[in-house]
Amino acid sequence: MFDGRATAETGLRGAEEGEIVGTTAETDVTSLISGFEQLAERFVSGLFARAAALSDVPVEFENLRASLAAGGTSLLALLFEIVLVVALVAGVFILFAGRFKKVAAASSAWRRFFAGVAAAVVALAVGFIAARLLAGSGAPLQTLRLWTVATVLGFVILAAVRSLLMASRRTEFAERSVHLAALVRDLSLAIGLAIIATTLLATLRLWSVGPALGDLLRTGLAIPTYLMFAWAVWRHRRTMAAAVAGPRPRSRWRTRLAKMWPAVVIAFVVVTFLSAQAALTLGTSLRGPAVLVTALLFLAAPHLDAMIGNWAQRGLESPDISILAAAGRQTARFTVVAIMIAMLGTLWATPLAAGFGIDLREVAKGASGVALIMLVAAFLWNVVGTATARALRAELPAVGDDEMLGAPRSRLGTLVPLISGIGKSSILALALLSILVSIGINVWPLIAGLSVFGLAIGFGSQTLVKDLVSGLFFLIDDAFRFGEYIETSGAKGTVEKISVRSVSLRHQRGALATIPYGEIGKIQNFSRDWMIEKLTFRVAFNTDVEKVRKIFKKIGQDISANPELAGDLLEPFKSQGIAEVEDGTLVIRAKFKAKAGRNFMIRRAVLLAVHQAFRENGIQAVPKPLTSNPGAA
Repeated sequence: MFDGRATAETGLRGAEEGEIVGTTAETDVTSLISGFEQLAERFVSGLFARAAALSDVPVEFENLRASLAAGGTSLLALLFEIVLVVALVAGVFILFAGRFKKVAAASSAWRRFFAGVAAAVVALAVGFIAARLLAGSGAPLQTLRLWTVATVLGFVILAAVRSLLMASRRTEFAERSVHLAALVRDLSLAIGLAIIATTLLATLRLWSVGPALGDLLRTGLAIPTYLMFAWAVWRHRRTMAAAVAGPRPRSRWRTRLAKMWPAVVIAFVVVTFLSAQAALTLGTSLRGPAVLVTALLFLAAPHLDAMIGNWAQRGLESPDISILAAAGRQTARFTVVAIMIAMLGTLWATPLAAGFGIDLREVAKGASGVALIMLVAAFLWNVVGTATARALRAELPAVGDDEMLGAPRSRLGTLVPLISGIGKSSILALALLSILVSIGINVWPLIAGLSVFGLAIGFGSQTLVKDLVSGLFFLIDDAFRFGEYIETSGAKGTVEKISVRSVSLRHQRGALATIPYGEIGKIQNFSRDWMIEKLTFRVAFNTDVEKVRKIFKKIGQDISANPELAGDLLEPFKSQGIAEVEDGTLVIRAKFKAKAGRNFMIRRAVLLAVHQAFRENGIQAVPKPLTSNPGAA
């Protein structure tokens, strides 16, 4: 009875808990739906509020004129002064930038960079002096200084965008620089309009313009700016995709990114515009400079990566640049990406973290440690990759010689990829463990667990251990290399891939066989050093054997004199006399010695010459008789 009562109480308690869980889930769903309804109501009310506020635009405009009058100026006078200062600053910048560019044209890139900085400083100084002369003090002076800084900053941004896009073009499409120049021109117009709109909104805030007039101007300036951005990208989508693709060879993901990039940029422009309008409707606003900087970073990222990729590729191919310097160029791509992520985090994540009460110093300290570890790991990774690429470049023939691309590699060319894979895996593992240690995670239990797990795999997978050990000894013995034609107990073909556990052989008919090292058995290597090719010819019994010998000798001399075949021929083609007599047929054998893997062309030339000589000298070849099957009757 006690057990039954306890069971009943337990079931009742479980039912009550189930009802509580169900009630909690329903409450969460209801709260979520209620939150969406409140957000929708707030959005709709914000739209009506923005529309109703348009009636206040005339009043706020009059207030603006009153503020300008109180500041000792008028709207037309201020506009005239702004245009005058902008024209003066732009003219000075263009003039000095052109002169400094001519002076530093034959200099290094750093001197040209500092020449541009000097032109910007001179233009700023002239603009500040002109602003001081036109407006004595107060808000008018601050306005002119704001437009001076915006003008210089705009020219710097436009120059950087032009340099970035022009430097990211591929060398094989250098003749298409006209299309790239058109892309730069249209994007410069869109960026210039965005800078003007941002500066104008900052000027309105400086004069304390009302929200209705500010909202009207913000929306009215945003629409043509975003449309111009989208139009420029769509008009030059192919040129932009070619610039993003970067130099050859490029990875598959880079090609896909290049094809999708114009659509991604247009989608980003549309989403940014809708987000800004939604924020205004909900009573908040996105920061204009943050949006502009984010857009510039987003647009410039792949082009900057392509430009640095060209620079790094030149360092990789140049024998005058050391491995460490070339690896540093490769690491620069990772560094630029990290800097961009840090800038975006500073722009957007910092206000969010401050709102949640997160200690930004601790976050910055931890992020700096992780970034330093990743930077060192990336440099070491690129050192290994650069050393591997240069070693393989020295081993492989020039691209374009299709016949030589499949030639066997040396022992170094075979072992380098395996050593590179092991080195990169070790760097990645150490980097991950170091990152875990830097963020305060104890990695020793993880290391111990992995050790026990690896030991269990070692005891339980004897076949795997056998394959690894066998492969190690095969590579130590130099039994085969990349590109060599070998035959094992189970397959034969050209060595196409060598991994830690198996080797892949490509048959001459195209089939690919993957053989674990433990199952290879005996290996016959047909591509090592040299080989003797023996040929058999069946002729009539009354054939003059001495004549055949002279014909073969003449063929051997002709082939030895052929410059395309002489380099691979080690011993000339010659007759070995009568090997045997079969059913009234003379079997004559001949041979030649050639480099391993290069005998096929010589064999083809020999057979063609023998066939032609037999026809010219009336020597009759006899086919091999078919063997009859006694059981067929």
